[in-house]
Amino acid sequence: MAHAPGKYTDFEGLREQAVALRRSGHSLRQIRDELKIFNNDLLNQLVKGEPPPEWTKRPRAKDDLRERARELRLQGWTYDQIEAELGCSRSSVSLWVRDLPRPERTRSREEAAAIARKGWEAKLRIRDAERQHTKETARKSIGDLSPRELFLVGVVLYWAEGAKDKPYSRRERLQFINSDPNVIRLFLRWLEVLGVERERLRFRVSIHESADVTDAEEFWAGLAGVEPSTFQKATLKKHNPKTSRKNISEAYRGCLIIYVLRSADLYRRVEGAWYGIVDSAREADQENRT
Repeated sequence: MAHAPGKYTDFEGLREQAVALRRSGHSLRQIRDELKIFNNDLLNQLVKGEPPPEWTKRPRAKDDLRERARELRLQGWTYDQIEAELGCSRSSVSLWVRDLPRPERTRSREEAAAIARKGWEAKLRIRDAERQHTKETARKSIGDLSPRELFLVGVVLYWAEGAKDKPYSRRERLQFINSDPNVIRLFLRWLEVLGVERERLRFRVSIHESADVTDAEEFWAGLAGVEPSTFQKATLKKHNPKTSRKNISEAYRGCLIIYVLRSADLYRRVEGAWYGIVDSAREADQENRT
């Protein structure tokens, strides 16, 4: 029979039973069910001073690291050394060993800096591995794109990077510019899905005047699968000494501009599809709000 709250008159008798159960390896829940005591405060008082059985203790993943950190600290290692050795955070090291005596400083400033640098480099490697894992997982999750999905992706891409028609300047034709080879590949694949023949495409490089124009044209021509001789005259950008250019490495090849001939109707389809995407997203948002 369960004990009525506030009426545990035989406390010592109950404690004697609870201690016996605790020492025989019972958990608090087992003692509670055995003695029918459902008052947690009383239950804790009954087993006060009695350690829980080992089987009830949950192992923690960092227990081994903690013990190793304390061993190293007792051997005279500094926070920087322990951090670099175990690959854990400085805050964890501090939490684990702050009650231990501080070792005497025996290294030079340069040695300490080298140790700190080693720890930081280890952290960077871990972060980079995590970053690459996240990217690779996301890449694999995409799978194959259907023609409809590729069409919608291309519409959004074009509206972000392509030339748009303006009320004051009618430009109803597809004109796309970008410096990212992968973006250009995607755009060309999108045009194929739309049935645009390669003969309707015209190419031009836009690049700083100080760069290697010939090399850039050969690169983009190879990517597009055409001859460099078919390219229109490159657009050269004047160098402005007041600006700090960062795209001056050997990999810099400027931007590729792609013109699609006889594309007025196609442009209108793209613009209409874009606003269809906007309307659909807005309607979905309204449904979520109601």
